[in-house]
Amino acid sequence: MEIKVNKSKKIGQKYRPDDSELGFGKYTTDHMFLMDYLSEKGWYDARIEPYDFLRLDPTAMVLHYSQEVFEGLKAYALKDGGIALFRPNKNIERMNASARRMVMPEIDPDLCMKAMTELILLDRDWLPKSKGTSLYIRPTMIANEPALGVKPSSQYLFFIVLSPVGAYYPEGFSPTKIYVSDKYARAAEGGVGEAKTSGNYAPTLLVSTQAAQKGYTQVLWLDAKEHKYVEEVGTSNIFFFTEDELVTPPLRGTILPGITRDSVIQLATHWGVRVSERLISIDEVIEGCKSGSLKEMFATGTAAVISPVGQISYRDKDYKISDGNVGELSKKLFDEITGIQYGHKEDPFGWRVRID
Repeated sequence: MEIKVNKSKKIGQKYRPDDSELGFGKYTTDHMFLMDYLSEKGWYDARIEPYDFLRLDPTAMVLHYSQEVFEGLKAYALKDGGIALFRPNKNIERMNASARRMVMPEIDPDLCMKAMTELILLDRDWLPKSKGTSLYIRPTMIANEPALGVKPSSQYLFFIVLSPVGAYYPEGFSPTKIYVSDKYARAAEGGVGEAKTSGNYAPTLLVSTQAAQKGYTQVLWLDAKEHKYVEEVGTSNIFFFTEDELVTPPLRGTILPGITRDSVIQLATHWGVRVSERLISIDEVIEGCKSGSLKEMFATGTAAVISPVGQISYRDKDYKISDGNVGELSKKLFDEITGIQYGHKEDPFGWRVRID
């Protein structure tokens, strides 16, 4: 499908922050990609337009029944002036898996890749160059059929926006403090926990807000049935490194299959680390903190890559992870993955995809 391009006549007029001002997701670029879908027609009218508001009927089904999926990935400035993405095919695969779960139409992977590439190259001046910065890419699909009956929509809008970003957490690559919730749950078996859909995020905001008020960065969620087994952090997957094993909860339909999670598993295995995808109870984690057998704990995700955890709070008690500092494996994984992303290290897995 041809992508029509309507170049903005206001390039240069939009505020462009210094790299030190970026934060995460506060600014957007000059253009956006859009494409429409009708059940009797399929996807059509692929276009790049000046960034603008969306027009939605008040009865658009996304506003009432949460038929929405999205993704998050980044573009990186390479040292030779080029631009690269990190495993974009996995994000496209996951978006289509989310779409299937939410009874939404899939996107042709080649078209999605072409749309991201053309949009990034058009707005490449927005790509920050400082260490640790990148251009965040947010593909999104929403149901925009105007109807109040509960059913799958017959009409959809797919769009992509870009945002220059810095570090996700104010702490940067420093140990975070995490609050463990044993009252509320993020997702239950048989639900949509494995899909990247908005309905998984709104229910977490209450506990996340309460945790932030107490000085914690994120929430560690337990399973919905027994409130016993660790699942994931609000925006990331979670790993535990003991004396002889790297453990992460298994994918059983309740947690997001993270691309960074998969990258960590492959890298650690490649280095000879024993990796186990198994159930791990919060009691096992607490006992590991007390005995010192839990050497490291870290979260993984596109936004922060590797986020070391220095302390957790469970049932009004705080527990340090080892000495509370960044662990050796956490640092090695962070350096290796970011080194591949920015082109500073060899890429034996073929994860870095150059687009210019």
